[in-house]
Amino acid sequence: MVRGKLGLRRKVEKSSEDLSIDEIKKRKVPRHVAIIMDGNGRWAKRKGQPRLAGHRAGAKAIRQVVEIAPEIGVEYLTLYTFSTENWKRPKQEVSGLMKLFEEQLSKEIDELNSEGVRIRVIGRIDGLPESTREAFLKAQERTKDNKTLNLNIALNYSGRAEITDAARAICKAVKEGKENLDFNEEIFAHYMYTSDIPDPELLIRTSGELRVSNFLLWQIAYVEIWITDKLWPDFNKKDFLRAVADLQKRRRRFGGLDED
Repeated sequence: MVRGKLGLRRKVEKSSEDLSIDEIKKRKVPRHVAIIMDGNGRWAKRKGQPRLAGHRAGAKAIRQVVEIAPEIGVEYLTLYTFSTENWKRPKQEVSGLMKLFEEQLSKEIDELNSEGVRIRVIGRIDGLPESTREAFLKAQERTKDNKTLNLNIALNYSGRAEITDAARAICKAVKEGKENLDFNEEIFAHYMYTSDIPDPELLIRTSGELRVSNFLLWQIAYVEIWITDKLWPDFNKKDFLRAVADLQKRRRRFGGLDED
């Protein structure tokens, strides 16, 4: 089951067409898909396991999505991995998460690199523990020339913080004479973390929550949203295909009239 933009439940047909990679590839495939990976803690609680076990299970779901996305033609995949608000969680969970990030990156980097995945971190990376920051910076450098899939990891990320950082940067540019006060949206977007990345066409959220949680606030102005009640560790390739197939049935008007 998914909920539409107004929170109304509606059933997604599970026809063979919805799940056919060949059929999906015949239609317009979104260049950029963003995902709010929610529900790791609840998944663990339901199974009587510690929260970190849920995060570890969630890492397996990431692998499935990273495999299927480029197979159907998705070029950019942005995953909401750790928000600036997540620092409020218990210190033991946060430190465990940082170690898990490093562990998974060390475990997966060789395969990701061989598969042509380019890793990039968006967020206030300087605020991460040194070992975590260095692990991701090395992964970025190692994979910088890969072209199969651009995997953007939103880490220590906040949509409001991104806009604030962009505003601060453009103010500095104006002061230094590099920009003038007569700037527009296009120029402002140049100062965002995602300046060279197209805006996402599809935003997926797991766990049934109906909110965007301070994620890519600038970039999702016209995004199409697909929400599933599944918790993130249970999300799989078929779910990803259903989300894309559902997007392909929608008519995107961007404030105008229906296209022919």
